Amino acid sequence: MTALSIPTAEVFLPLLEPCRYKGAYGGRGSGKSHFFGECIVEEHLRIPGHRTVCIREVQKSIERSSKQLIVDKINRFNLNASFDVQDQLIKTPGGGLIIFQGMQNHTADSIKSLEGFDRAWIEEAQSISAYSWRMLRPTMRKAGSEIWASWNPASPEDPIDDFFRGPGSDRSDLIAVRANWSDNPWFGDGTLPTERVEDQRARPDEYGHIWEGDYITISDAIIFRNRVSVEDFMAPEGTRFYYGVDWGFAKDPTAAVRCFIQNDCLYVDYEAGGVGIELDDTPAVLEEIPDAYRWPWKADGARPETISFLANRFGFKISAADKWPGSVEDGIARLKAFKRIVVHQRCKRLAEEFRKYSYQVDRKTEDVLPLIADAWNHWIDALRYALDGVIQNRRRMPKFTADAINKIAQQGRR
Repeated sequence: MTALSIPTAEVFLPLLEPCRYKGAYGGRGSGKSHFFGECIVEEHLRIPGHRTVCIREVQKSIERSSKQLIVDKINRFNLNASFDVQDQLIKTPGGGLIIFQGMQNHTADSIKSLEGFDRAWIEEAQSISAYSWRMLRPTMRKAGSEIWASWNPASPEDPIDDFFRGPGSDRSDLIAVRANWSDNPWFGDGTLPTERVEDQRARPDEYGHIWEGDYITISDAIIFRNRVSVEDFMAPEGTRFYYGVDWGFAKDPTAAVRCFIQNDCLYVDYEAGGVGIELDDTPAVLEEIPDAYRWPWKADGARPETISFLANRFGFKISAADKWPGSVEDGIARLKAFKRIVVHQRCKRLAEEFRKYSYQVDRKTEDVLPLIADAWNHWIDALRYALDGVIQNRRRMPKFTADAINKIAQQGRR
């Protein structure tokens, strides 16, 4: 038998090499399941007698398995003469088998029936329990056997996610790739693009997990929950723009934004930046935002030498934004006071930060704490700096007139 010629998205190419553990994680529309389903059909056609078990943690019926996906692949490649599709299993060339099982149906004794199998594919692997994972790994002991997993991440504490992405995942017999809709060359076929854009616009709190492979967050901890939408728009004629930049350090990115205010709504229409930007390259990064030299910039004052370099050497109208104890909290309060915050579709990194910027959560009790997590905040910080002056210091002591001071003093002597 010869191998099938199957077009493969570039993101999955590392998974074509032999490896004990192969994982693909990410959001909806990435093609993860289609990739593994095609690999199963191709391997069974190429290797007579091959045996594969397709696993879910809970499988109440064959209809809830990955069987139909594999049958669809067999039909697509016109291989009905080589595969015998039966009610509960699929017979493959050379006496091979593809079976479909739920791990919760197995006991320590029954799992031994899988010892001679060549492949185990765990679909919806975020649901696999620690007990099931401990049973399956040593059971797949045949020479050259592999365990595949595909999942949409829910929590870093899930056993499958911890194994493939946590401490110890740098082992030489493990490959894991992150695959999302943007990695799928065929994503534009069908209705998914419309669904994605609609979720991004109307359900930003859920969008990251569903489409971008982010972990599920405790929604009450998300600072800008239900306050941000992602849309396509144009700035009106005569708009007053605000520009802000947060400097990068080490692994933190340099982040720049442009925004404007209209009808008590905040619009952000451009972003720029990235990790590892050298000082000499910073002007070119800021120039990615239109009219960067025409308008005033406000920047993080922690790098006065960078501000001086950009102002004196390149002519940027740039100065340090005010900071004070509690300026971050005051900035967040002012941003939340806008009727709406609208992020342009091209500002992907800021949109992601708004989805993830959160208060700290107690890991044991899941209580949301009044402390802001120092993460996912670089483009948001740039946005706060841009609005320097619009954001006021709410902790500043009020200024009193001389008459008021004298009156207070006289009251104090009574």
